[in-house]
Amino acid sequence: MNLQRHSITATKSIRILDARFDADSRIFTCSTPTGFAVYRMYPLTLLRKRELTGGTLAAVLPFHSSNLLFLLGGGRSPFYPPNKVILWDDSIGKEVAELEFRERVRGFACRRGWLAVAVRRRVVLFEVGQRVSRYGEWDTCDNPRGLVALATAANSTLLAIPGRQTGHVQLIHLPPCQPPGTAEHHSSSTQTRPPPQPTRHPVSIIAAHTGSLSTLSVPASGKLLATASSKGTLVRVWDSYTGKLVREFRRGTDKAEIYGVAFRPDEKELCVWSDKGTIHVFAITSNSGASNRQSSFSPLTPYLPLPKYFDSEWSYAQYRIPTQSPHASIQTQASRPPRLNVADEERCVVAWTDCAISDREREYQLIALTYSGGWYRLSLPGSGSGSGGSAALPSSPLSASPPRLAGILRPGSPSASTFSSRAEKGKEKDKEGKEGHECTLREFRRYGRWDGWG
Repeated sequence: MNLQRHSITATKSIRILDARFDADSRIFTCSTPTGFAVYRMYPLTLLRKRELTGGTLAAVLPFHSSNLLFLLGGGRSPFYPPNKVILWDDSIGKEVAELEFRERVRGFACRRGWLAVAVRRRVVLFEVGQRVSRYGEWDTCDNPRGLVALATAANSTLLAIPGRQTGHVQLIHLPPCQPPGTAEHHSSSTQTRPPPQPTRHPVSIIAAHTGSLSTLSVPASGKLLATASSKGTLVRVWDSYTGKLVREFRRGTDKAEIYGVAFRPDEKELCVWSDKGTIHVFAITSNSGASNRQSSFSPLTPYLPLPKYFDSEWSYAQYRIPTQSPHASIQTQASRPPRLNVADEERCVVAWTDCAISDREREYQLIALTYSGGWYRLSLPGSGSGSGGSAALPSSPLSASPPRLAGILRPGSPSASTFSSRAEKGKEKDKEGKEGHECTLREFRRYGRWDGWG
């Protein structure tokens, strides 16, 4: 008797339309076809939710840790027109202001008192206070991704947007960002002092890449700038004041779409994530406690005309977001041990968090959110091994660990299952003994179903 092969879905999949962190990386928002919710980033806690009927949202941007949110309609049935940004007060559950444009909004960013909105060829800046007023606007090159970045720390001034020429970045200095609670505690002796006045005018244009930009990111202080092009092989870090190239990191050799770059709060490291489903961690400074990998031929580059590839810096740590089919096959159900039902989770967004690992010690870790509802807490190599004096954090009883991969993604490989079968075997052989360490998964949870755990 011949039986047909069927697939059974064990659980209903979660569909996240958008997920993003606030400027302080303390909370994050997510939108689904049924509404949106606000979560505490760590420990993962559902703070509030709002169910919407009659449409979907393309993005929900938290205005720091406040009740104010910026909403953008999108999808097949937008809840709001895609050419409007809605200022939503969640304490009263309704809109308090709206900004209308002549074309679809591509992206936005905010800091205390300011909102920057990117359309296809312009960036418009608004001052948000008792009322919302237009401050200024700047022309850009074609910006379909809506790239715009704002420095958010107290007294920071930087606004980074694409320049008028492809691959260029325009740097704009705004009035200093006010510290939190300035109006209530303006006489506090602990208030951060403004930075000293510059001795000369900072640069306004950086020729970052020859191709179109795919990522634009600045740390909270605005002292640095990270860029990546549509090719997705290199990430460059610039001094936003002098315009000089600080570091250049290689994500891989094959083309990829880099989704984002996040600086560690102390600006000693950064992480990069892309459509390959891999998170790469690079050391920016030599005193970060880690060193990036380089080719064994790198010491010869000053003396021999070797390709620039051999002088590249590779990530010292990586993590591959697990990916497997969410369906369980009847034919193989009995022969295979039960595994966690993990959907396609290559699309993600990542931020840094400062975790307490003991009464006296803290540790920088990564929080990764996938668009299928996965919440990952990752520690860097060396954490809890004695070198950093950190102890491993036990997982909560409610946590469920996704399947671990036996290996890590090699730089330059198009996927985790691709090995050195290319013509560039010499390059792959050079990297075999220098594989980066894999980040350790400390905790895994589900989010996006309004109960906090999924």
